[in-house]
Amino acid sequence: MAAISIPAEPGPFPLAPGRTALIVIDMQRDFLEPGGFGEALGNDVSTLRPAIAPVARLLALFRARGWPVIHTRESHRPDLSDCPPAKLSRGAPGLRIGDQGPMGRILVQGEAGNAILPECAPIPGEIEIDKPGKGAFHRTDLQAMLEARGISHLVFAGVTTEVCVQTSMREANDRGHECLLIEEATESYFPAFKAATLAMIRAQGGIVGWTAKLADFEAALA
Repeated sequence: MAAISIPAEPGPFPLAPGRTALIVIDMQRDFLEPGGFGEALGNDVSTLRPAIAPVARLLALFRARGWPVIHTRESHRPDLSDCPPAKLSRGAPGLRIGDQGPMGRILVQGEAGNAILPECAPIPGEIEIDKPGKGAFHRTDLQAMLEARGISHLVFAGVTTEVCVQTSMREANDRGHECLLIEEATESYFPAFKAATLAMIRAQGGIVGWTAKLADFEAALA
């Protein structure tokens, strides 16, 4: 099928039907709700809430077309054997990774806080990846999954813009994928960090990828 031109910066993004997947990064309770790891780091988690509805709209678009959807969770094994000491030291004492919080053990697989928000939750058939690092490719099978499905283009959404989203986009770019970030479908605890990340991604002719407005993406696919 012919590529679909998506209005974007620094120029049109050539979306490839049949070879494009949506990857939603870490829309977890531990980052977006009080009592999780985001709040333990001293953040106002309400700043991430505006991304929820745009992510849900993107999910609906991809599901309506039968295009692949991938969800990631930053999470660790219950014994924390996949969490290095440098990461374990982050957060307030008593509210660090693996500690007991209001939603269970923080960032531990299977705990309530580790779950993806209901508004953005996976449905049967969608890929779910538990990642121990910030990047979606680090110590996961994501690249093999994409290759097996012939995926070359990735549309990104999720949180936070400057940490896990940007890291995953850079990893994808290094592996040869064309990457588009939907601006309203990502948020940061720090608005200035989001703005800077969008600028970095699309700088120098899109050195990491493209960014686009959700309305423009929806109109191009209509």
